[in-house]
Amino acid sequence: MNETGSIRTHFADRAHTYDRSSSWCTDDALGELMLSTAGPRPGDAVLDVACGTGLVSRLFAGRVRRLAGVDITPEMAERARDVLDELVIAPAEELPFDDGTFDIVVCRQGIQFMTLPDAVREMVRVTRPGGRVVLAHLCAYGDDDRDEYAEILRLRNPARRHFFRPGDVEALLAGAGCDPVRSQRYVSVEDVDVWSDNGAIGEDAREAIRDRYRRASPAFRARHAVAEADGRITDRMLFVVASGTRG
Repeated sequence: MNETGSIRTHFADRAHTYDRSSSWCTDDALGELMLSTAGPRPGDAVLDVACGTGLVSRLFAGRVRRLAGVDITPEMAERARDVLDELVIAPAEELPFDDGTFDIVVCRQGIQFMTLPDAVREMVRVTRPGGRVVLAHLCAYGDDDRDEYAEILRLRNPARRHFFRPGDVEALLAGAGCDPVRSQRYVSVEDVDVWSDNGAIGEDAREAIRDRYRRASPAFRARHAVAEADGRITDRMLFVVASGTRG
């Protein structure tokens, strides 16, 4: 199976449980940060790339003139259809829209599965000059936790292709022609047992994730403020919410 097929299979398996698979999925504060970063206006056209079940799309519903979503996994995207004016099944690397179609393009937790920088360049292409592209993504805190975090994230989602640190997401926007590029950070507190129970991996992988946390280096434990109580493990996971204006 090729990479695209692996991603589709993974998220088809997760479709029925995705919305409750992480605390950040329905975190109101993270949603408000994305909205304030995007700054939608009533006359705007918005595209949600890798829209999934529509969790991000729903933030913009009723606030803008047009709301479109694109995803490669029909089982996920069909759950977003009720909130969208248009739903397209297509890869982010080949968005089926004309140049400058949208005022705002958003993507949360999608670029790790995409061909980069191609997908981000496509997002910028379909954004009008002066419009905004907003990318929200989990990142390692730095070099001292990146490799261990990548191992944990890969166990949870074997289809993942990219791992990021602060600065990487911003660089993708700048490299695609956005100026200025700004970013903010947000920390999501995740129960590792809940977070690993995503419906697409087995108990062996979940136990391997727990084991990685138990054996984590002092640097990783400090960066992530890893806590253990009553057999539960908690991780403070870092999001970078980056925005760029198309020149």
